[in-house]
Amino acid sequence: MRILVVEDNVDILTNVLDYLELKGYSVDCAQDGLSGLHLAATHHYDLIVLDIMLPGIDGFQLCQRLREDARRDTPILMLTARDTLEDRLQGLHAGADDYLVKPFSLAELVARIEAITRRSRGAGVAELQVGDLVFNPATHQATRAGQPLKLNPMGTKLLVLMMQRSPAVVKREVLEMAMWGEDTPDRDSLRSHIHQLRQVVDKPFARPLIHTVHGIGYRLAELDE
Repeated sequence: MRILVVEDNVDILTNVLDYLELKGYSVDCAQDGLSGLHLAATHHYDLIVLDIMLPGIDGFQLCQRLREDARRDTPILMLTARDTLEDRLQGLHAGADDYLVKPFSLAELVARIEAITRRSRGAGVAELQVGDLVFNPATHQATRAGQPLKLNPMGTKLLVLMMQRSPAVVKREVLEMAMWGEDTPDRDSLRSHIHQLRQVVDKPFARPLIHTVHGIGYRLAELDE
C-alpha cells in the first residue's frame, strides 16, 4: 500500500514515516501544501495523511482542490491540533474521510488507516467511460471501441483527468497544475501532450472525443455533430 504524508513538522513527519515503513507501507512525503497537492494529483496513492496547518496552502484548501479540481477520490485522513467541532466539520466538508487530533498514538494512526482503506476497497473502483472510450483504474488500461490504446504515463494522467471531468470543460490552468504543479515547463507543453493524446484517442476513429475550447481549455466528450 502506498501512502502520502503531508506534514510540515519534521519530528512528526519522521516518526510517522519510520513507523509506517516499519509496518510495511510505501511512503512518500511533502512538507508544504503545494508540493503535497502536486504529488497527490499526479501519483496514485491508496491513502493521504494530511496535516491542516501547512505553508503554501493549508490542508483544507489542498483537500478541496484535490477533490474539485484534480477530481481525485483518494481517501484522506486529516491531522490537526485543533479539536473543535467547527474544524472537524470544515475538514469533512472539504472532502476528508476521517480526522485524527494531535497528539495521537502511532498505533491509532495505523488503525485509522486500515479502517479507511477497508471501507475504500469495499466501495470498489468504477471504470471511467465516455462514449466508446473506457479507462480501467485497476489495470490502468484504456480502450476505445474495444481496442487497447497505447498511452505513455503523461498521456494516461491527462486522459484520466479529462474523463473524470467529462463532459465539463477543464481549464488549461487546472490541467497544468495537476500535471506539473507550479513547475509547468512552458505554455506549449500542455498543447503538445493534448496533440499526442489525440493521435492515440481520436485519429484512428471516425469521431473525435477531445475538443478544444479556445481561450479556456479542453473537454473530452461526445458532442453532437
